[in-house]
Amino acid sequence: MSAHHLTGFHGLPVFDFPSAEAAEPLPAADAVAWRLRYDWDGEEDFAGLWQRFRDTVRTEEVRALVIGAWDEEMYEDDALEPVLKAVVDAKDGFPGLRAFFLADLESEENEISWIQQQDLAPLLEAYPALEELGARGAHRVFTPVQHAALRVLRLESGGLAKEVVHGVSESKLPALEHLELWLGTENYGGDTTVADLAPLLSGDRFPALRHLGLQDSEIQDEIVAAVAAAPVVPTLTSLSLSMGILTDAGAEALLHGQPLTHLERLDLHHHFLSDAMMQRLREALEPAGVELDLSGQSTPHQWNDQVWHYVAVSE
Repeated sequence: MSAHHLTGFHGLPVFDFPSAEAAEPLPAADAVAWRLRYDWDGEEDFAGLWQRFRDTVRTEEVRALVIGAWDEEMYEDDALEPVLKAVVDAKDGFPGLRAFFLADLESEENEISWIQQQDLAPLLEAYPALEELGARGAHRVFTPVQHAALRVLRLESGGLAKEVVHGVSESKLPALEHLELWLGTENYGGDTTVADLAPLLSGDRFPALRHLGLQDSEIQDEIVAAVAAAPVVPTLTSLSLSMGILTDAGAEALLHGQPLTHLERLDLHHHFLSDAMMQRLREALEPAGVELDLSGQSTPHQWNDQVWHYVAVSE
């Protein structure tokens, strides 16, 4: 499984800004989330695409912006630096920007582990009214930041460094309602432990938080066991522990932990649960009205006498 292109963002349909040769009419600037993608068959680099976008669209009315594949050199470690800098430097031209997503790529364009993400703190500092921020790739640093408006933060990764978790935990985000972290595997830099997640689970960091996603982890059972007793859970309306190596042992801890019947939704998709455990979860939660996602029941890979479990997104 790999990450997929966004089809919607910030409540808006995603619209690809067309090539210079295209003659198609453009939507209103505030009616879509604009995606800027490099044309592999064209000669326009990101700098040219970015300038043409700013010359063509009423950027002061743009509400959401998505950066897709940016140029043919995007495999370099610092390839995203000029892209992020361009958006930061253009802050005065985007007074209405409320949502931004960096590196909306599929595996055919670039594996998630190859995308070397940048520190996103400068972007948040440049756009104090930003409400939603998402980014995909190998996240290595997140400088703690103070931001009064951010409501949604989504960091997708096949291996999220613990320094990023620490940076997020240490940030002051009083409006944050939705936090989603793809933790990934150690092979791709995902070295976050349950201890690193403790500040997020304490319930003290983000008073407005209503959705927490701790996903795509090879230590999903340990995370689930910690969540089962975490003080943050009673204040949530939805919880995602999906995409990782969740087995019956983790689900057992969840069932014996604090009540989850107050949740509107519990997402456990992509898991390694038995049929019997899935039924126990349904019987415990669905009568209370919890929307339970148990899709993607997975089977471990077997080779000779060895068995491998796997996360949904890694490389």
